[in-house]
Amino acid sequence: MTLTEADAIYTLILESKLSSLADKLVQSAIRYARIRVDWYVLDTPGRVAMDEERTRAHDAFIDACNILSRNMDAQGEDNSWRQKIGTDRKSIGDFACLLHAVMGIRAR
Repeated sequence: MTLTEADAIYTLILESKLSSLADKLVQSAIRYARIRVDWYVLDTPGRVAMDEERTRAHDAFIDACNILSRNMDAQGEDNSWRQKIGTDRKSIGDFACLLHAVMGIRAR
């Protein structure tokens, strides 16, 4: 996925009337992306100590994506973005990081 594709997905998410669920998705993306970078710069013992927290944050982000998507579908909203991010854990995690980057760029 490219940054441009992530930006387009973020726009779809922001257009949802389910703002509280969209906010939860965004917050969980920010949390996971932060933890992922923190994990990356640690040494091996630090990574091992942080693995559970990173996995929990990743699971929470995936859950937030699924919950928002299901609810958007139930409301008749466009949830095609969920298929675009796929089902592969690494790809979904990458999307969280791309989403974080998109928000950083939009905040200039």
